[in-house]
Amino acid sequence: MFEGLTEKLERSFKILKGQGYITEINVAETVKEVRKALLDADVSYKIAKDVTNEIKEKAIGQKILTSVSPSQLMVKIVHDELAELMGGEHTEINVKGSPAIVLIAGLQGSGKTTFSAKLANYLKTKKSKTVMLVAGDVYRPAAIDQLKVLGEQVGVEVYSEDGNKNPVQIAQHAIEHAKAQNKNVVIIDTAGRLAVDEEMMNEIAKIKETVKPQETLFVVDAMTGQDAVNTAKAFNDRLDFDGVVLTKLDGDTRGGAALTIRTVVEKPIKFVGLGEKMDALDIFYPKRMADRILGMGDIVSLVEKAQEQFDAEEAAKLKKKLAKNEFNYNDFLKQIQQIKKMGSIKDLAGMIPGMSKIKDEDIDDDAFKSIEAIIGSMTPEERENPKLINGSRKRRIALGSGNNIEEVNRLIKQFEETSKMMRMVTTGGAKKMMQMMQQAKRRH
Repeated sequence: MFEGLTEKLERSFKILKGQGYITEINVAETVKEVRKALLDADVSYKIAKDVTNEIKEKAIGQKILTSVSPSQLMVKIVHDELAELMGGEHTEINVKGSPAIVLIAGLQGSGKTTFSAKLANYLKTKKSKTVMLVAGDVYRPAAIDQLKVLGEQVGVEVYSEDGNKNPVQIAQHAIEHAKAQNKNVVIIDTAGRLAVDEEMMNEIAKIKETVKPQETLFVVDAMTGQDAVNTAKAFNDRLDFDGVVLTKLDGDTRGGAALTIRTVVEKPIKFVGLGEKMDALDIFYPKRMADRILGMGDIVSLVEKAQEQFDAEEAAKLKKKLAKNEFNYNDFLKQIQQIKKMGSIKDLAGMIPGMSKIKDEDIDDDAFKSIEAIIGSMTPEERENPKLINGSRKRRIALGSGNNIEEVNRLIKQFEETSKMMRMVTTGGAKKMMQMMQQAKRRH
């Protein structure tokens, strides 16, 4: 999403490359480019001007440490300002209550229903909560059916009432039912409404007044750009919501909403939606997002995703196998499946410092398909004992997987290198591995 902004900011920092110190002249030039980058990203002129004025003020007169270049210092100042612009610190969702009530509001087509199910899945799997979804959209055809399908996908009960067109009553009855069932959290999905639709705005205000939710979240489509910010303001003036959810953040958008919505409504962004999958929901961390915008990656989030898939028992078994040199293609396949569970390859690549510069077409989300096909074409004996694979077996595997011999050979080499590196790490050879990597780096 921030690809264009990242490139433009990187260009602006190059102005200071090779400069021995920061002056009013070279800072002014850099700041002008930063302002242009923000405006191109659909940030309003006033906010872009305020932010860059702050950057300029902080940059001029800064003492440059001998170990830090002017451009590095400017990156740090811009990073801190972007993080502050997006809220500074992360704000948790409030789910304290018996049950805690979460009211979901937003425009038509903003992704409220999908987000409601994603949030239910997040609270159930990450926070160990018992959750109930409430179908409060009584106007959109098939809205109740959509929520029921999504609820079934994430294993969460969906409360609905046939024939009742009063969402306030439905919400009240749902809360009574949730109390009887000892549910921890009730998530109320509501109908999409336009900010100018007085009757519908009155209705959601009435739902909020009646059920007194612990948390009211406003869901907005990030792809609508600056319109998203204006809509959020109109809703907040009426509902005084607690937080914002930005959906479709993986779309082809310039990012202005993510950068400025916090400043305009003075409410934190709590979640961002990335894709349609039920686990494609991320907590919003302003500092980490600033890291990604400036091409620094987001190693913390990457490690967290890896830890979610980490199985201590499986890791112990794998360590023993590696120590005995018994790592096989079944183990290799398990490692690939764990990586896939972490999310799309493009999203993961964006979390690695420097990888943001790689174009989307160079990162293939189907990269593992041919590997899985090749391993799937091996016999159980071949997967267990890689040494069995000779020339004739390679030809059979290539034919069975729809690949050529070169691709089978490439996989075998990849497997052997992975096995060697993992064995070195787990058997105390990390130092030797670092030496090998340094030698390889010098050769290139």
